[in-house]
Amino acid sequence: MKHFEVNFDGLVGPTHNYAGLSFGNVASLSNAKNASSPKQAAKQGLLKMKTLHDLGLKQGVLAPQERPDMATLRRLGFNGTDAQVLAKAAKEAPALLAACCSASSMWTANAATISPSADTHDGRVHFTPANLTNKFHRSLEPAVTGRILKAIFNDDRHFKHHKHLPDNDHFGDEGAANHTRLCSQYGHAGVELFVYGREAFNAAAVAPQKYPARQTLEASRAIARLHGLDEDTVVFMQQNPEVIDAGVFHNDVISVGNQNVLFYHQDAFANTERDFAEIRRKFGEGDLHFIEVPRDQVSVSEAVKTYLFNTQVVTLPAGHMAIIAPTECEESEAVNRYLAQLVEKDTPIKEVRYIDVKQSMRNGGGPACLRLRVGLNDEELAAVNPACLLDDALFNRLNGWVDKHYRDELLVADLADPQLLVESRQALDELTQLLALGSVYPFQRD
Repeated sequence: MKHFEVNFDGLVGPTHNYAGLSFGNVASLSNAKNASSPKQAAKQGLLKMKTLHDLGLKQGVLAPQERPDMATLRRLGFNGTDAQVLAKAAKEAPALLAACCSASSMWTANAATISPSADTHDGRVHFTPANLTNKFHRSLEPAVTGRILKAIFNDDRHFKHHKHLPDNDHFGDEGAANHTRLCSQYGHAGVELFVYGREAFNAAAVAPQKYPARQTLEASRAIARLHGLDEDTVVFMQQNPEVIDAGVFHNDVISVGNQNVLFYHQDAFANTERDFAEIRRKFGEGDLHFIEVPRDQVSVSEAVKTYLFNTQVVTLPAGHMAIIAPTECEESEAVNRYLAQLVEKDTPIKEVRYIDVKQSMRNGGGPACLRLRVGLNDEELAAVNPACLLDDALFNRLNGWVDKHYRDELLVADLADPQLLVESRQALDELTQLLALGSVYPFQRD
């Protein structure tokens, strides 16, 4: 039986904008109120997907959410026609309108936590959508995310879907951005690493002081239980509170793993030596590569600026690994120099590929933010909705769809334009047919 890691990338939605909603995300705040280009952002994301597909990797597509979120605006007391609701919200609560227009579901690393069948008690792939309680604009996503995932992975023999955790900050869950998996091969049982920022029920525990820790230990443990993971195959690691306060809002901004490689910054974790000893013990036999980037070669601030660790580390068909990095890494003297040296070292990483995702980067998300990793064997892959798996034909159709429906430029002030809602709904209605998703959006169910 063959095994794969399939990257499901989020399509950037028609309302992609720079409203600066994410406190703790340096890039998001620094680009607030600038003009965005939804069309350019979507095409950059599609080109990244096509690049991985052309490298011989399995690549899938996840649909964006409906925005503006009219159901939420009405639930919060704005009434009248759609145009009247938007006008009232823009006048009375512009920050709320911006939150209800966010295209943040593009960062599908936050969509869910996935455990492959090789790790779970019942031998099925388990999915738990992230509740994203720390940010209001992201807390609007879980229910639709769950419906989209069920429309793609719709076979109870192979897939198990859980409801997102309770909508409470004690169980704050940010999905796969704080989760990775180490294994000798994708089809072998692995060690799942859950990285948390704080302990919600332990007021005396160490926690960041400036920015919020979005992932709790309690949420991570709950997901491990839901997914039927053995205690001897999971490791719970605390992120260094100081790097959270430096703008590292998710673990995938300071660390990334693939198969038997963990690529991380020297300052990434609170208890590195202890946690790595536990990983080695639970990983068992076989080569395990901990690749540490020293702070004197790349500072935390430079890592955040360039998203060195929000890269994808992928295993190519030839057998070696490659880093898929944003062009910001290439433009940084320190990071470029480090990566040039890395590929010459005795590690599985032998190649770096640079890709332009600047529209996403300016809003605080690099290549790794844009993808959700799903480990599948060939039987499970055959049970996936085939309309959501990228090939040349779908790539061309989606590019045409973007050209038809997306704006070249969008300002925050444009979010109140009722025509933007019409355009967004028309685009998503057509997309559900392209991807054979059925009626996953609230406006399709009205």
